[in-house]
Amino acid sequence: MVQKAKILLVDDRPENLLALEAILSALDQTLVRASSGEEALKALLTDDFAVILLDVQMPGMDGFETAAHIKRRERTRDIPIIFLTAINHGPHHTFRGYAAGAVDYISKLFDPWVLRAKVSVFVELYMKNCQLREQAALLRLQLEGGGGKAAGADSKEPAGLLAELSARLAAVEEQAEALSKQLDDESADAAAVATAAHLERKLTGLRRALDALEPGAGSNSSVPSQN
Repeated sequence: MVQKAKILLVDDRPENLLALEAILSALDQTLVRASSGEEALKALLTDDFAVILLDVQMPGMDGFETAAHIKRRERTRDIPIIFLTAINHGPHHTFRGYAAGAVDYISKLFDPWVLRAKVSVFVELYMKNCQLREQAALLRLQLEGGGGKAAGADSKEPAGLLAELSARLAAVEEQAEALSKQLDDESADAAAVATAAHLERKLTGLRRALDALEPGAGSNSSVPSQN
């Protein structure tokens, strides 16, 4: 079962962190505070996060430098970053934010409903990816466990696992389709749409792999790899 997603809130001002927690508490996810870039990087060493809300103006390591470190790490490079800034420094500052790898760059004078909606999209995408990884792990177990077994008393167990895999994957496919329609209807950020499209491609590949395992589908060697 997928646990609650973790959202990393990075700001050197406690009152700003408190305000973000008040806005995002309705999402019913785990909110993790970091009061500096260094503290954020430490948190990212041990925990997985669905999205990072990152203050631009911080003493010491600012938001841009923090984002650069995040994007250099293989473990964290794909985590969406939303930059928050108290001052609008113009197009050049905004461009620097996107160049640092942010999926969004918004002023702290934001509409709480808009920020919550943006964050919720990335939380949903994170949840779908977690479910997809679970299905892929079960599929690997099926392939590794069934490769050396002869047909016999154990033959019913792989069949049951395959049916469970297919049912779980169908549920994820249905949710992913609903999410894609929601993104289309709301004209969501291009980054969110691209992430959803990538998720759909992964689901399609996993469905092909499961279909290849069905009786009469041919050798397991034809199962496509998941990138």
